[in-house]
Parts: sequence; structure tokens; C-alpha cells
Amino acid sequence: MKAIYNMDKNPLEFKFIKGQLSSFIGLKILKSLKAQNELTEKLKNQALKQGFNPVGIARVPGSSRLQLRTNALERWVNAGYQADMEWMTNPTRKNIEMLLEGVTSILAVGLNYYVDVKKSPENLSIARYGWGKDYHKIIKKRLKKIGEWLEKEKPNCKWKVCVDSSPIMDKAWAEEAGLGWIGKNSNLINQTRGSWMFLGHLLCTEPLTPDNPEKSLCGSCEKCIKACPTDAITEPFVVDAKKCLAYHTIENREAQLPDDIAKSLGSWVAGCDICQEVCPWNQKALPSSNDPEIMPRDWILKLTKQQALSWDDETWTKNLNSSALRRIKPWMWRRNASATNKNITNTF
Repeated sequence: MKAIYNMDKNPLEFKFIKGQLSSFIGLKILKSLKAQNELTEKLKNQALKQGFNPVGIARVPGSSRLQLRTNALERWVNAGYQADMEWMTNPTRKNIEMLLEGVTSILAVGLNYYVDVKKSPENLSIARYGWGKDYHKIIKKRLKKIGEWLEKEKPNCKWKVCVDSSPIMDKAWAEEAGLGWIGKNSNLINQTRGSWMFLGHLLCTEPLTPDNPEKSLCGSCEKCIKACPTDAITEPFVVDAKKCLAYHTIENREAQLPDDIAKSLGSWVAGCDICQEVCPWNQKALPSSNDPEIMPRDWILKLTKQQALSWDDETWTKNLNSSALRRIKPWMWRRNASATNKNITNTF
């Protein structure tokens, strides 16, 4: 059996050994942190190469603000504001470790979908998110490449790609990673890119250096709240889907839209951008995307009410190929179009 070192007999020698050991541990920690920082920067650069901007890192379990967002989600669901979107009640949404066991870090990315073009005023309005190809597939494809790169760098690292169809608090984690802040219209807002961003997340088991969470810059502004034609933003940061034009034109599977929704539809036939268009952060000059997969299809900006009502299912299926707008079935397009008011022209 080895003798236990007696520090009382050799106090100076013990102090020396202790100091050497502390220095060794300190250097090892510094070396580990340096390697972590370098990997983090390389990972971010991989994301930038894939066309994502902004990019940021969050560490699990997140700051106290994330818990506040989780509590807000619970209150929102308890109030029934999710309408019939039952997937919003998935408990995995509140526990990210259920998505990837051992997750320690999250790469959050934004993909700019603002394109500086406008539709003709007399045509129907389609929300910008649906102008290009299906963003779910775009983001998944690009994040998968980043995940494969990370796995080559760290063979023992596990990773998982998540988009907004995954049971994850995507805006809360993007806020945690410093991409922007959640505005009063519930959209994530970035200082330079506004709110026209698709969000994606790469969960991984590798420790990465986190960014600071973004601070809210909405201040006393309530333009989005006042602009909503159906008062769907019941209070700052709270949207009642049952009153939301976007929900009803995309998710509502009833044969007819509610009267109050139909009366407020204006020219919106797929989604609604009103609360984003009026946001001051979207009013200034914004970088316009030149990403080929984001560019709007020709018919998107020229769709008339007559076309929407007359196109058969085959035509709709062809036009909606590889589009996130496929979620809106052909009969829903006709239902929505029939409810639009040709005498009201949106300026958005």
C-alpha cells in the first residue's frame, strides 16, 4: 500500500507540488477551451458557407430567459391559443434532451428570405415564406452537410438537425444563441435583417462556446399589435391562432372560413405578413437574398383571384411542387380565394 503524503512534515514541498499541479490543470483547461473556441468558429464558418447568416451558439440548458419562454409556452397552450395545432402540445418541445440524448450545444442559424420585389396590387397576396422552394428541405439539406463536417472533426459527436416542424422551441433557442429577439408579434427579429428569416438548429453533444442571448429592442412600439386586422395579438408576445389569418389560410381544414376571418382577409390567400411588414425593423433597407432557392416563382407574384378559383387540382399540384405552400391543399386555395375581397387591396 502506498503511503499517504504527509504535508505536515514537508509543508514547503507540498505547497510546491500543489502549485505545479494547479498550473498543470490550469494549462490543460486553457488548452481545452482554446480547442473548443477554435471548433466553434470553424463550425460557424461552415454555416456561413452554406448561406446562413446570422449564426450563433447556445448551451443547454440555456439561461433563465429560456425557462421564462418555456413557462410562456405552457400558458399559451393552456389558454387554447394553439387552436387545433395539437403538435404544439408535444412535451418534447419543452425538453430538448428528448430530441438528442446528451445534447450540450446548439448551432442556431438564420436564412434570409427577404427578396426586394413586390406583387402587383391587384393580385392576391401570398406570405413571403412561401415564395421560394420549401425552406424545410433547404435548411435540412444544408444543416446535414454541417453535421457531417462536425462528425469528421469529432467522430464521437452525435448530432441532429431540427427545423420549425420539429418539436423544438426554435425562436427561443435562436434568441438564446444571439440571432435576435422575439418581438411582440412572436417573430424573431434581427437588428440588420429584420424578421425575414427561416430558422434552423443543429443539436450536438460536443461542448461549444456560446454566444450571448440577444436583448429585446421592441421598446414601447406596438405597431404590429395595432396593425393586425383581427386583433390576433391579444397582448405583447401572445398570438391567438384562432384569430390569425395565417393560421386560417394555412391550417384551418374547415370547408368555410369563419365570417370574421373572411371579412378581414383582404387579398391574403396564403399566410399573412401584416405584423411583419409594419415592424420598424423591417421598414429600413434590408439585404435582399440572391439565393436561387429563395427566389419567388413567377406565378406567386401574379396570382389572380380568377386563376386561384379556376385552376384544377392537377395545376395546383404542379405549381406547388417543392414548395412549403403544398400544406395548403388545392380546395383550400379555392376556399381562401373565394373569401378574398377584390375591392380591398393590401399595400403590404
